[in-house]
Amino acid sequence: MVIVVPYDPDWAVRYEELRHEYAVALHAAGVQVRCIEHVGSTAVPGQAAKPVIDIDIVVNAQDVEAASAVLEHLGFIPLGELGIPERWAFQQPERLGETHTYIVVDGSLALRNHLAVRDALRADPRLRDEYSAAKRVSAAIAADIDEYGRGKNTTVQATLLAAGLSEADRDLIAGNQVPPIRS
Repeated sequence: MVIVVPYDPDWAVRYEELRHEYAVALHAAGVQVRCIEHVGSTAVPGQAAKPVIDIDIVVNAQDVEAASAVLEHLGFIPLGELGIPERWAFQQPERLGETHTYIVVDGSLALRNHLAVRDALRADPRLRDEYSAAKRVSAAIAADIDEYGRGKNTTVQATLLAAGLSEADRDLIAGNQVPPIRS
């Protein structure tokens, strides 16, 4: 069962608390961080969402291993790329509550996807409301998280189109093609 709830302004506060904890730990370890981004639906004022804070810790490719080590030290369990190149997922420690924290390579399609969706939804209330409605409908009928994702895919693709992502990038995001191997 997937739960989608109305926007909660406390999500922005929670993001700031998490961002601060991550930034302090990464800085103490000497990890070069490009930025720490609040992404996903909880980052969009007015957007209905699963009550999970999504965070991208953006680093250069050579800093992924060091950033991962810091998250492990904070109690995260590494899950790998999970089929999304240049984006490493982690299971959060219980003390941090519901969050999806990722280490993402600067400039990667994974990052461009997250930022494009967030920024397009922030900029267009009509698109945001359509996406909220699609999320609610999909959550109401989906048997699991995968079905939920498929149920809102048409709206996600429309959002990516509105954000200016190319057809090739949208196809990769939708899983219609095998991503190219990057050297």
